[in-house]
Amino acid sequence: MKAVMIKELKIMVKEKANFFFLLAMPLIFIIMFGSIFNNSDDTSLTFNVIDLDHSSASKAFLKQIDAIPGMKVKASPTSQLKDEISKIKKGQEASIIVVPKGFETRLTGGEQAAIKLYKDPASESSVAPIESVLENITSQYREQKLSRTLAEMGQTKQQVKQTLASPIQIKDVKTASDNYNYISQVVPGMTVMFVFYIMISMVRRFFKEKESGLISRIRSTSIRPMHYLIGMWIPFVITVIAQCVVLFLFGHLMYDLNLGDLSALALLIICISLCGTGIGLALSFIVSGETVGMVVTQVIALAGAMLGGLWVPGYLMPDFVQKLGHVFPQFWAQKGLQNIIVHHAHIGGIMGSAAVLLLFAVIGFAVALVRFPSFLRSASN
Repeated sequence: MKAVMIKELKIMVKEKANFFFLLAMPLIFIIMFGSIFNNSDDTSLTFNVIDLDHSSASKAFLKQIDAIPGMKVKASPTSQLKDEISKIKKGQEASIIVVPKGFETRLTGGEQAAIKLYKDPASESSVAPIESVLENITSQYREQKLSRTLAEMGQTKQQVKQTLASPIQIKDVKTASDNYNYISQVVPGMTVMFVFYIMISMVRRFFKEKESGLISRIRSTSIRPMHYLIGMWIPFVITVIAQCVVLFLFGHLMYDLNLGDLSALALLIICISLCGTGIGLALSFIVSGETVGMVVTQVIALAGAMLGGLWVPGYLMPDFVQKLGHVFPQFWAQKGLQNIIVHHAHIGGIMGSAAVLLLFAVIGFAVALVRFPSFLRSASN
């Protein structure tokens, strides 16, 4: 078994294709998605604004929006009004706020001052927060007007405050982790996705062993099938562990990815490696050839990535897709990694994911053990 392991490790190092699929490709994807979405953590809501009044009242109104945390005012010149409206009609912009001329005059004169919101009907979901903020600000203006009226009627400041106080209070309770950003989705996601591409290398190796006649000679040796399979399996496990270490280290050094509890991360990486290679072991003795093995690997890797929440967070997908994702080991791998990196989980917090991944590994090894005699007979023939 030791000789088989050493042989396979040497072959793995010599084959350049392994480095491309297991390291170069995931690094390219991480860099590509990291470069595109690394600045997407700025969740500020942008208000496109054109001020036609240019008065102190209009400036105060816009300043009030800009002062709200998470809100950002983007002012455009008056001359661009027609262009901005044209962009909305073409679907290039979602909305624009226009402060009409005479805003201050109507406001100070006690009349109702209008604010125009041009919006694309197809972008209701993105415009809704803007409408909500505008409604909130107009409510504040209404309260100020009502406060002055009550004061003129002789009420004290305390009485005015009590009169205007809402019977319902909303308290913000922050539950999101400080460590979550798109990089904490991309690096684990791409790592898990490309772990399963080790199956291509495994299928190729076993069929090369079969074609060369090395497997058929096992019958004439004292090595047991289980020992042979373990000897072939372990080098691939070591390769995947090294792959994960390199990719997570890259994410940490390049994008300052928080790796969380390293002992929990190490345990989960081992489980992921055993899972991916265990399935690859079973696949090698089920498929009829290398080409079929590559196709099945693509299906498993891509379907698992899509449904397992490797590309986008699972909670953004429909309910039935989320439930379907539980079937794939990628879901449990990503869940465990997210718990460590984002939610500060320790070993006890990932035992569920680790157990499922190990179950896949055990089933894969069992299938390979059952199918190996048939594979051995076909090699001899």
